[in-house]
Amino acid sequence: MQVVKTVDEIRKMVKSWRKEGLSVGLVPTMGFLHEGHKSLILRAAAENDRVVVSDFVNPTQFGPGEDLESYPRDINRDAALCEEAGASVIFNPEPSEMYAPDFSTYVNMENLSKGLCGKTRPIHFRGVCTVVSKLFNIVSPDRAYFGQKDAQQLAIIRRMVRDLNIDIEIVGCPIIRESDGLAKSSRNTYLNPEERQAALCLSRAVKLGEKMAAEGEKDADRIVSEMISLIQAEPLAKIDYVEAVNGVTIEPVHKIEGTVLVAMAVYIGKTRLIDNFIIE
Repeated sequence: MQVVKTVDEIRKMVKSWRKEGLSVGLVPTMGFLHEGHKSLILRAAAENDRVVVSDFVNPTQFGPGEDLESYPRDINRDAALCEEAGASVIFNPEPSEMYAPDFSTYVNMENLSKGLCGKTRPIHFRGVCTVVSKLFNIVSPDRAYFGQKDAQQLAIIRRMVRDLNIDIEIVGCPIIRESDGLAKSSRNTYLNPEERQAALCLSRAVKLGEKMAAEGEKDADRIVSEMISLIQAEPLAKIDYVEAVNGVTIEPVHKIEGTVLVAMAVYIGKTRLIDNFIIE
């Protein structure tokens, strides 16, 4: 699996593919890939002639005191997974390749980034929008693939592409879970055995909320309240938020109508995990 480190290298590679009339898919990641990422790469490989996987821990989306330095990294492991899933190349730049010392241009998102994760991570989505727009400009893919686990991020990127007239199709892909229900995440590696078991309160809350909606519950506040009660019963869990919002605008909702996203962020020990489900 070829790993390229510079913007010039990946641009030359993509230009050569374009001359052959080949389509290009992009899977943006922060590395330490798991089965969730693999599902995105497999989908991209099925729908495009060539697939670029970006493997870059983006410093601009981490706030003070967050886990930038400790975020897991393993490019050799990532390369093996990418090759198995059908990727064509990994773009693995250093931060200095993506951000000049005097870098001062950012892509900011209003409204959609204010709630949910944006409440406690105020600079996070500015960093996400900036790095994703840079990757779009560098790779110029036909399609880009993102997981539904980061539901707010997916909604924000879709809005950014619409608002800035970026000619790229954004493809959302389902959450991939462990056999016991825990959503796959690179941060799961932070959990000790006791915390790993406690983390199942997130997926149990998802199942509860889905069951209530399937049985006809239309009161979003009641669904959220029952989910909160379930999570609070776990001593190692500390809730950041559990909320029901419009799936497109990310505005709070109180009734189940249209597309509703029920999302949560929960600390298990020191590890912040997210999960969600969508009610159509």
